[in-house]
Amino acid sequence: MSIRQILLDEDAGQQPPAEEGSSEPEPNPRWKELLDSFALYLTGRRGSSPNTVRVYTTDLVPFFQFLGHEGLEPTEVGRPEVRRYLAWLSTKAKEQSRGRGKTGYARSSVARKLVVLRAFYRYLAQIGDVPANPIPNGRSLQVKVDKLLPVFLGKEETLRLVDAPDREKALGSRDAVILELLYSCGLRLSELASLEVASFESITREIKVMGKGNKERVVIVGRPASEAVADYLEWARPQLLAEAREPLPYGEDPLLLNRYGARLSRRSIEKIVANHASRAATRPGVHPHTLRHTFATHLMDGGADIRVVQELLGHASPTTTQIYTHVTQTQARQVYMTSHPRARDGDPDPNRPLDPETDHALDPSLDREG
Repeated sequence: MSIRQILLDEDAGQQPPAEEGSSEPEPNPRWKELLDSFALYLTGRRGSSPNTVRVYTTDLVPFFQFLGHEGLEPTEVGRPEVRRYLAWLSTKAKEQSRGRGKTGYARSSVARKLVVLRAFYRYLAQIGDVPANPIPNGRSLQVKVDKLLPVFLGKEETLRLVDAPDREKALGSRDAVILELLYSCGLRLSELASLEVASFESITREIKVMGKGNKERVVIVGRPASEAVADYLEWARPQLLAEAREPLPYGEDPLLLNRYGARLSRRSIEKIVANHASRAATRPGVHPHTLRHTFATHLMDGGADIRVVQELLGHASPTTTQIYTHVTQTQARQVYMTSHPRARDGDPDPNRPLDPETDHALDPSLDREG
């Protein structure tokens, strides 16, 4: 039985046999107890969603693999061991856990795993398993990650995307609701998938959303999205519900249904968005979160106050929302450079395409003077 099977409580009988010559050590049963109690702590004390608990526990699996390879217990870990773990994550973690050639996790994944490990040791310190958290807060131990600007769609791209579904068909009507709500409300994927019929208020055009940390917020729904939902509820959803293979779970009345009358999964929503994005000829890699970024960016472009956008997105801090100010500043600079008659005054060929190697003002990050 592998470390992953022990820690994630997977059915060993359904797992493939261990590879011949595998050097993966057998885990200590105490590790699973710690992970289970940490999961309960996240759910009960911190009010984390099931998805957050799953991500946190999954991110701890490589740490227990590292402990096994090093012959360590969680209580024997100090700062030197944490630094070795981070180096192992960056260079050898995938090679040792999957038997593949190269190698480590991306820097962003390593940074996330460090955050999870810090939270795990904070919990161990609270219950008295360790005298103190060996992973200090602040800059003394961190993984630097380049901040990437969020990818978003242009207005024409977005309109092509939301108009892509065939709304005369039940599934197309449902897909239109998915795309309209993602763009009109800026919902997270998990928030959209968990919507109930009662979440939608047609008179006030509002939706009650359960966000991160089980925090409820009310989101305004634009008229096109509201009409799409009303149309779907009137005839398309009853048609899908009639195809149900079994009754919905007691107390559940999901807004979005699959072709068999059951709640539509998050993975299915991702596929639906990707398929319609492909048909609408948008840029590649469009995900539900792309429409959330698009929602926020278009609001900022329209002059919305950052705190209003923060409230609509459900961000706990305006710092998280500030990324969209950088997006709109970059876009504004691009528009200026390509549109203003004096922006490129003196250029011998003012109609030539902008060159990022020489036209530094196109993007602040390209400014050679810092």
